[in-house]
Amino acid sequence: MSRILSILFFTFSLSLAAKPEPVKEVIISGNDAMQFDIKSFQAKPGESIQLTLNNVGSIPKIAMGHNWVLLKKGADAIAFGQKVLASGGSATNPLPKSLLGDVLAHTKLLGPGESETISFTAPAIAGDYEYVCTFPGHFAMMRGSMEVK
Repeated sequence: MSRILSILFFTFSLSLAAKPEPVKEVIISGNDAMQFDIKSFQAKPGESIQLTLNNVGSIPKIAMGHNWVLLKKGADAIAFGQKVLASGGSATNPLPKSLLGDVLAHTKLLGPGESETISFTAPAIAGDYEYVCTFPGHFAMMRGSMEVK
């Protein structure tokens, strides 16, 4: 009898260990007024995040495209936006590859009616992590913060 209980306990323990952590889903929309509808959200250290960016505007991508770029801890969204411009960022290249070292996660540039879903892991270190749209000039208004705690 104790052998059967041991086997059942072992099987139950394995099923608990194999259970994946839940994924936090975040949905953010960008519009023609250069605004994200979500200015901040929270995550736990190491949490799996599935983020969807929707461009709900109607102005063509070449004039009003949107992306979502999560910056490393301590990076300032406005300073990063200025760096993008100084590095040759444009409507067709809103996130120069030379700046990816400051980026934790990002979407591609989206036109009206487009969306993209990305997955990433929240940093292990608690704190505020800024996010921004790097389409030229949007960084002045389209930014927010992910608080890891």
